[in-house]
Amino acid sequence: MNYAFIYAGQGSQKAFMAKDLFDNFDFIKTMFKEASDFCKIDFNNLIFSENSKLNESEFTQPAIVLSSIAHYEVLKYLLAQEGIKIREENNEDKFICKKNTASLGHSLGEFSALVANGAISLNEALKLVNLRGKFMQECASSNNPASMMVILGLDDAKVEELCAKAQKNNKHIYAANYNCDGQIVVAGLKADLEEYQEEFKTLGAKRVMLLNMSVASHCVLMQSAAIKLSEFLNFKDSFIPVVSNATNKKYSSNIEAKTMLQEQLIKPVLYKQNIKALEDEVDGFIEFSSNILCGLNKKISTKESISLANLEQIKDFVKVIKEKL
Repeated sequence: MNYAFIYAGQGSQKAFMAKDLFDNFDFIKTMFKEASDFCKIDFNNLIFSENSKLNESEFTQPAIVLSSIAHYEVLKYLLAQEGIKIREENNEDKFICKKNTASLGHSLGEFSALVANGAISLNEALKLVNLRGKFMQECASSNNPASMMVILGLDDAKVEELCAKAQKNNKHIYAANYNCDGQIVVAGLKADLEEYQEEFKTLGAKRVMLLNMSVASHCVLMQSAAIKLSEFLNFKDSFIPVVSNATNKKYSSNIEAKTMLQEQLIKPVLYKQNIKALEDEVDGFIEFSSNILCGLNKKISTKESISLANLEQIKDFVKVIKEKL
């Protein structure tokens, strides 16, 4: 048995995520307290109440990583109670993931993958993505606001062709997220995106929708954020491989991670390519704290994708694994 672990990014946040884990496991309470003390962010108040801060990038990003890792750690704990390891360590182990099977995330989710794969501590990662969110927001200009727009029903080549045409006309529109066949998110200046909405429809797009976002992620407009973030990127010398959103290649060292995470802000997220790159190596995919990526995976791969977004789902999955092993 060999599952790949996947982690969602910004947009997967919701109030009270991981609350059932917090209520049932003391080590999750400790995790939240230590994270709050280290980052000087009250994560209990941020996540376990209705408030606008949860949708502000500098708070959204650490909240999602914290919830994702909480779900991962609870699965690890419940499997261990059944004598099952989450990842293979020796030949006698019962496990659900082979020793060097890579993990991946969608944008911000790549940082969750790095935590789970031993590249960086949870608290250091939370502090890092808090800064990442701040730097990304600082790229937004009130005089020239940016945004993102989802394009449904167009081939990649057609979207790329129109983006290239726009750029030749000095417009800022870039392919930003390759989510699945027929779904690409483009990023750029809001006025330019609005101007080209009808052109995407004319090309044959089934739907073109401007997103409620004030940043243009994963394109050259994030250059200053990438430069600022680079000063804070520091990981373990070696770790279990993670698949890069930016290059679709596995990396497992500090030197590589520093490059990949800086590039990730200014290059498109190759999510569907990431899944395709791993699907022949694994029996399926496990998503933590969300079901967004499982929905995309249904359009990308025939391999099973399992969402572990609450305690009940984690317990049900452990029962199934126990029976299989």
